[in-house]
Amino acid sequence: MESATKPKGRRPKSGVTQKISKSTESRVSRTHKPEHLDVEQWQRQLRQQFGEQQKFHLENRGNDRFFSEFALTNPETDRTYRIAIRGEAPGDNYCSCPDYRINNLGTCKHIAYTLAKLKTMRGSKKAFKAGFVPSYSEVYLRYGLQREVRFREGKDAPTALRSLVKEFFDGSSLLKPSRILDFHQFLNALPACGAHEVRCYDDVIAFIAEHQDADYRRRIIQRQLPEGIDSPLFRDLLKTDLYPYQREGALFAARAGRSLIGDDMGLGKTIQAMAAAELMAFLFHIEKVLIVSPTSLKYQWKGEIERFTDRQATVIEGLNQRRSSLYGEGTFYKLINYELVWRDTAQIKAWAPDLIILDEAQRIKNWQTRTAKYVKELESPFVIVLTGTPIENRIEELHSLMEVVDRQRLGPLYRFVHEHRVLDDGGKVIGYKNLEAVRKSMSGIMIRRKKDEVLKQLPQRIDKNFFVPMTQPQWQIHDEYGEIVTRIVAKWRRYRFLSEADQRRLQIAFNMMRMAADNTYLVDKRTVHGPKIEELEMLLQELIVEGGEKVVIFSQWLRMAELVEEVLKSREIAYVQLNGKVPSKDRKDLMNRFREDPDCKVFLSTDAGGVGLNLQSGSTVINMDIPWNPAILEQRIGRVHRLGQKRPVRVINFVTKDSIEERILGLLRFKKSLFTGALDENGQDVVMVGESQLQKIMESVEAATDHLAAADPLAELQEVRETQADEIRTEERETAEALELTVAAALSPQGNTAASSPWGGKVGEADDLGSLLVRGAEFLTGLGQALAQKDASPREVIEAHLAPLLARDEATGKAYLKIPVPEPEAIQGLFTALGGIVAGIMGKQK
Repeated sequence: MESATKPKGRRPKSGVTQKISKSTESRVSRTHKPEHLDVEQWQRQLRQQFGEQQKFHLENRGNDRFFSEFALTNPETDRTYRIAIRGEAPGDNYCSCPDYRINNLGTCKHIAYTLAKLKTMRGSKKAFKAGFVPSYSEVYLRYGLQREVRFREGKDAPTALRSLVKEFFDGSSLLKPSRILDFHQFLNALPACGAHEVRCYDDVIAFIAEHQDADYRRRIIQRQLPEGIDSPLFRDLLKTDLYPYQREGALFAARAGRSLIGDDMGLGKTIQAMAAAELMAFLFHIEKVLIVSPTSLKYQWKGEIERFTDRQATVIEGLNQRRSSLYGEGTFYKLINYELVWRDTAQIKAWAPDLIILDEAQRIKNWQTRTAKYVKELESPFVIVLTGTPIENRIEELHSLMEVVDRQRLGPLYRFVHEHRVLDDGGKVIGYKNLEAVRKSMSGIMIRRKKDEVLKQLPQRIDKNFFVPMTQPQWQIHDEYGEIVTRIVAKWRRYRFLSEADQRRLQIAFNMMRMAADNTYLVDKRTVHGPKIEELEMLLQELIVEGGEKVVIFSQWLRMAELVEEVLKSREIAYVQLNGKVPSKDRKDLMNRFREDPDCKVFLSTDAGGVGLNLQSGSTVINMDIPWNPAILEQRIGRVHRLGQKRPVRVINFVTKDSIEERILGLLRFKKSLFTGALDENGQDVVMVGESQLQKIMESVEAATDHLAAADPLAELQEVRETQADEIRTEERETAEALELTVAAALSPQGNTAASSPWGGKVGEADDLGSLLVRGAEFLTGLGQALAQKDASPREVIEAHLAPLLARDEATGKAYLKIPVPEPEAIQGLFTALGGIVAGIMGKQK
């Protein structure tokens, strides 16, 4: 066997990876199509000129010098592809690379390299002129504008084989469309044709299987569900009634096998996907479903699966070893977030899911990201893609999504954009055209309904919880105050009594935990750690930018509202804001603008706007945090979901996973107990409650803090948290943050170590002795005043005063104080405060 990289009579200059030189006179631009070429000619020439400049390794693994099987390896990626050379015309040859399968050009850079390499060998001109006439016959898939199954006759093909071929192939050697479904009869009849070798390649079998599978699904559905969406099977499919349009969506997905459900947000794409999965389990006997979603939705999926079906769902999370064991569990559903796919690609392929569901699939709209690349490498017989925004900014995003569903449906990207983009003279995209052709081509695999189309079928109110993880800085603050709560709860359990100081400490610690669950900015007003804001930004894109809806956003915390404002400003979304600082006389103007101004899309409010407002012009309520009191939560929703509302109202609650917020949600859902203002911020410095009321509150507190009882969490849990925090940062954000930090430091004046970081803190910040004294002045002043006024012991007062300021060093575990900086004049009270502390202690001792 002679390698194509070692032609007789010459030695390659650089071994088997010799670069092929080519004149650059005929080179074409990668971005602008030459006028004398059509788009296919342009793309073929691009691949030819690119392939000829590569340094690949080529090995001949067949018996012929030219018309043979080759293995081509790219040394940069270490990937090897199978090449079959049969001629020079597009479509004659074959390459196993992804580009060849989807570009419809009949060539690729690997084939271009191979042909160019072979043509440097002696005898190549004569061989290619004579053409390829193999000793064997073959059935192959020809790739071009359409995929076609072709037959190539070999030398001395027997008469019986020729007769068989005429039954299945036309005069141009193309497989007849009417014989695709019974092509297996052709293969079964080959042994009776004699000893002549006939080769049929894998991609032919896969192409035939696509058509046979579609026919199988059609026949099964027709037999099992002759009444369609009115079939009795739908009554028992899930533990809830499906609306007619939801039945239609589930049936559409089952019939298509691989589909995209692009309904508006709030129409229940999740429930449709679950119904489709259960339908496929009944009809097609699937056993393994992988659901890929944003991190914030994994546990929502788990909750809804276990609520509406009799199955269990496994959330894939944690470190590698733990994730590996989770894949081994025998659950029907497995849930994973997008950022983990690239890490677990091998394990997912080994698990071999029957159905893959991609939720909020606009996460892979950018085909150039690592996440999109690895998600598209996943394989399964069935796929359901869920997104309310198939196109957000560019038509290429739809093409990217369809590469998961059906790579051939919209054709190659280069031709898709060429046929549908409108460019100005400078090559800038100014519009799109021929969109009706896009809709028609997707009619069999995409279903999309707008709210207005199914309005009469919708319920009056739809509630949905978005679970988000905490970052490591959030965990640190949350758990520090969690330890304080745990100690107070333990004291309550021991004595069934809490002093006023303990009640105040409990209120402070709980509020700090809740604020940390929102964002670290609420605690320190410097750093910005918390994925709720990122999730909100993507949600507003779908609701407002794409859907044109009006949204009411509530948060208990004014600082959280500040972060929401930044999102609205960056997105150029017009809004009005209501908080306790807005005079009552001005509130009507805010409501009027929100109602009457079509450009004003958001009403942003703290709980000052929970009552006395009529906001029926909005159709969605977003709660950035969950209040303790369920009445307050209902007051928020009641501003929109009230008499006069003509549309269904969606309620979206952001809930931080594994935090005190999730415990609050559980209490609200199952106990429905009415919390008093003792644990709610209501403008008062001190809230006193009676003994019986305190008893009720502490019972709820105990229920909400049972998960805080363990003093030392397992090390693995800590590592899992770190992994979760890392998962919410996409590759693009990490790059952007690093760039921002570098630029901030570079632009900072020399000697100024307080340049802003991406998180809102300071780069290289360092305090001198003077600023430290200033920080301590206000702290000591407040402590002295507290000691002079309180009836509790000095120790209890000091602990209560220190609680919000305690922190713990990550390396040593030692506690230290975080002292805020007051105004400069506060330092004048430093010695007075010291005197107050001494006087207070001496007075208590007397």
